[in-house]
Amino acid sequence: MTDGVPPGTFYLGRDGASQSALLYPSKHLLTHGVIVGMTGSGKTGLGAIVLEEAALCGIPAIAIDPKGDLGNLKLAFPALRPEDFAPFVPEGEDPASVAQRAREGLVASAQSPERIARFAGSVDRTIYTPGSRLGRALSLMPSLDAPPAGSDDEGTRDRAVATASALLSLAGVDADPVRSPEHVLVSNVLLDAWRAGRSLDPGALLRAIQSPPFDRLGVMDLDSVIAPRARQEIAVSLNAALASPSMAGFLEGEPLDVQSLLFTREGKPRLSVLSIAHLADAERMFFVTALLGEVLAWMRAQPGTQSLRALLYMDEIAGFFPPVASPPSKAPMLTLLKQARAFGLGVVLATQNPVDLDYKGLSNAGTWMLGRLQTERDKLRVLDGLEGVAASTGAGLDRARIDTMLSSLAPRTFLLHDIHAGGGPKLFTTRWALSYLRGPLSREHFRALASAAPAAPIASLPPAVAGRPVLSADVRESFVMRADLPAPRAYRPGVAVRASVHYADAKLGVDAWLEPHLIAPLGDEGPRWAEAWVLATPLPESRDPQPGVPFATLPASAARAKTWDAWTKQAATHVLRDRPLTVLFAPDLGTSSHPGEPRESFLARIRMDAQRARGEEDREIEQKWSAKIDKARDKLSTAERRLSDAKLARDAEVVDAGASVLGAMLGGGSVARSARSAARRTAQSAERRARAEEAVQSARLALEHLERDYLAAKLEIARRWDPGALRVEERRVAAKKSAIKIERCELVWVPSPS
Repeated sequence: MTDGVPPGTFYLGRDGASQSALLYPSKHLLTHGVIVGMTGSGKTGLGAIVLEEAALCGIPAIAIDPKGDLGNLKLAFPALRPEDFAPFVPEGEDPASVAQRAREGLVASAQSPERIARFAGSVDRTIYTPGSRLGRALSLMPSLDAPPAGSDDEGTRDRAVATASALLSLAGVDADPVRSPEHVLVSNVLLDAWRAGRSLDPGALLRAIQSPPFDRLGVMDLDSVIAPRARQEIAVSLNAALASPSMAGFLEGEPLDVQSLLFTREGKPRLSVLSIAHLADAERMFFVTALLGEVLAWMRAQPGTQSLRALLYMDEIAGFFPPVASPPSKAPMLTLLKQARAFGLGVVLATQNPVDLDYKGLSNAGTWMLGRLQTERDKLRVLDGLEGVAASTGAGLDRARIDTMLSSLAPRTFLLHDIHAGGGPKLFTTRWALSYLRGPLSREHFRALASAAPAAPIASLPPAVAGRPVLSADVRESFVMRADLPAPRAYRPGVAVRASVHYADAKLGVDAWLEPHLIAPLGDEGPRWAEAWVLATPLPESRDPQPGVPFATLPASAARAKTWDAWTKQAATHVLRDRPLTVLFAPDLGTSSHPGEPRESFLARIRMDAQRARGEEDREIEQKWSAKIDKARDKLSTAERRLSDAKLARDAEVVDAGASVLGAMLGGGSVARSARSAARRTAQSAERRARAEEAVQSARLALEHLERDYLAAKLEIARRWDPGALRVEERRVAAKKSAIKIERCELVWVPSPS
């Protein structure tokens, strides 16, 4: 029975040759492990078994779970009752049958329900869902707090590099830690603060990126390495990412603290499953990179050891540790593979895609567990990787033998290659998992598990002092009154600013004097102008605080009067640089909105302007075309009258001709001569009529053309001044530097619900 498994040993399954228990010394994972297998090979199950065995040995673990399968480690039911399985059994399956299979599987692998109970009680199993409250909320934001005094400088550097990589990846900046000016800047900003013992918040970090507290990077001038405009772009990109509504949930939850992920407050080992299946690719990369940086910093703070202190497991490593590309997660992972051994931290990486792995980096792994592979190409890549491991250790590798063994693997059968074990590679079949491996958990499953677990504490609040800070007599302070918050939990300091500002732009027709009211949060580094908010109307204030409300920490500099002189200048600079007047502009009309004019009012106003402009152009068009059209109509009337006269004349000629011929016949004159004369007159009359008809046709066409052109001009005016087609743009009007006056710059205490 496996209850007799020696301490510090993992029971992974049955030896393929002897059918005896395969016992794997946990200390072998100090040189790390790799699990590879296609879908259906049992790779995920083997990973769960490794984590179960670590828990049974009292070894804490952090398991990064991109697919959502490792949450199954919470589904350990020692009683094996169908009702325990029922909430998690897939639709169409019978809980009783599932429970019976579990009993049979335990018996077949020489395990007992008591072993499930020992697993469940050995560690605190917690599912964290960064950026979500499906499980236990965990902040995606890496800590910007300074390391404790006396921390290892190399660890601080590693953490700064990883944190910079994570932040830049979130901002969409593809930055190489060595060659990228953006990365060099951000990591040096972090290092400068941390080495001085200063913690940062996001606002302070953004300001330090824009205006670093140093003027050189390496041996070169700061602006030569990265220009102010580029620094501004980094800060803007980071600010946009952090301020995005989609990011709000990712900043909530427990802080990203490795010690808390590995141990409870009482010191009990913890198996922390970090489920990131719900995150987008960029968010996964950001979180994994930040986590690895925190793991590096934690690792550096540990004393050296020759035993396995903790385990870092990551399922589906593909994309995070590729062979050619260098995503932000690759550098810290490679550092862990190279250096974690000395600190007792084992790293186990699993994948179903053996092609997308950096085998050079994985040459640091001493244990390989290989399951069924999908293609011959996959097998060749794995064999190449094993040869790299053999070459790095100076050991030989029977490639042909391993090739043969890999070609005939059944599901749940793996080839174990352990550089610490003699006898070469061996086959083994995995044992039955102590957890119910039902596949990815749904939202309903998370809720069911959460209801059975104690509520998780949310990230701690910033420290507050009990009493009101003592200020210089020259420093004025006031207290915002909030009717919507009758019982605030704390007063937080800010800088209240009222400015008189002149905005003018002749091209836009803007000339306005405004008095914006601002409140900027006040941190250790001073006012956080980038986070200041503009008040539509001044908030009611009092000179006295509410009784019993504690005060957040006030920077020492804020208690001195001369500090406020500098902050007043900063306020003027902030208004000049960051508070332009935004107006709406209709380029078709050359009209701008008035300061503070609602968009709806401006749109209504320009519609009326457009109607007036259309009316004026309509009148101009009518004046321009009416004379032409009247003239053409007169010309047509004249032509039609002449045509009518020509028709009458021709009819008269016909009658006269007949009369002449008849008179010649009766009077004895020459009939022939009379006929010829009549024909000549008739022909002349017909010619005059034809010319008259042609003149009418020409005049009619000319009138039609004029009327068509007139209609087209009217339609063009209607199209151009269509209210729905008017263009509206936002334009920014900068404040006049010579016309900015700060009327007020004072300490203000803002009541906060948290």
